[in-house]
Amino acid sequence: MADEKDLELEKAKAAAAAKAKAAAAAKAKAAALAKANGNAEQTAPQEESTAAQPQAVENAAPAEASSAAATGADDLADAKAKAIAAAKAKAAAAAAAKAKAMANAGGDESPAVDGDDAKAKAIAAAKAKAAAAAAAKAKAMANAGGDESPAADGDDAKAKAIAAAKAKAAAVAAAKAKAAGDAAAVESGAAPEAEKPSKNRPKLELIVKKITDRFGADVIEDSYINFLAKELPTVVIKKESWFEVARFLREEPELAFEYLSDLHGIDHETHMEVFYVLQSYRTGLVLSVRVKTERDGGELPSLTPIWSGANWQEREVYDLLGVRFTGHPDLRRMFLPDDWVGHPLRKDYVQYDEEV
Repeated sequence: MADEKDLELEKAKAAAAAKAKAAAAAKAKAAALAKANGNAEQTAPQEESTAAQPQAVENAAPAEASSAAATGADDLADAKAKAIAAAKAKAAAAAAAKAKAMANAGGDESPAVDGDDAKAKAIAAAKAKAAAAAAAKAKAMANAGGDESPAADGDDAKAKAIAAAKAKAAAVAAAKAKAAGDAAAVESGAAPEAEKPSKNRPKLELIVKKITDRFGADVIEDSYINFLAKELPTVVIKKESWFEVARFLREEPELAFEYLSDLHGIDHETHMEVFYVLQSYRTGLVLSVRVKTERDGGELPSLTPIWSGANWQEREVYDLLGVRFTGHPDLRRMFLPDDWVGHPLRKDYVQYDEEV
């Protein structure tokens, strides 16, 4: 398409040049005729010989003009031929250059064939890559001892997870059953079976020794490691001795339980129990203390004089469970209004106000 446009442009340029050349030739001939006419008028007195010259010039002018026109037409045709030849030569040179480039690229086929070949090569490379990946995956599975499919591996992983969860649940249930059995054995007077070793057992033994050395063995109902609470050393203290034992736990330099971190009550239906957690920043010891009291009308000594933080925590236990703390400076309900009937965390609680 570009070659045809170039050819038309060359033709137009050649035609314009031929026309200009013919016009210039005609103008030159006209000037020559005008000059010849002027000379004839000046030599008019010469009669016969000179009188014949203007007639000859006049006769020659049309012939020369026609000759000039013929010359211009020939020049135009020649220019057109040259332009066509130049365009053909240019197109041939472009075709030769294109053929040479294709030859250098090693492509004897047409561009369409080259494109198809490139696509085929890309597809073959992708297939080879996928096959290599599949082979590597199969090799890894073989090294891991897995001849099953990925779906089978997923099922196996699920089965293992389920088995692990069941084992964990069974362990927790066994620990709970053991704790319940030990508590029942203590209440019945039977000795609980030996506990498994714990990193905190030396700490528990130290605390028990300090208490028994000061108050005797009768003040401790039980002592054990609570494996359900991160191996927390635990002692059960009789409520009659609890206030003095609590003061000792804080003032004894080797124990130094200066912080009461937790205090809450539990309804066991047969009795109430208050649970304390003591910590020492100086010694790093942590101790859980449990103290039992009656379910109805139960009372315990307030620890507010020893740990002031017990104030609101004892009020909460009183509000929700009904355990009273003797010696408390301001024992009243914590969350509920003073005229509320009952204590909501007791297991025998019956809601009095139906609109709530």
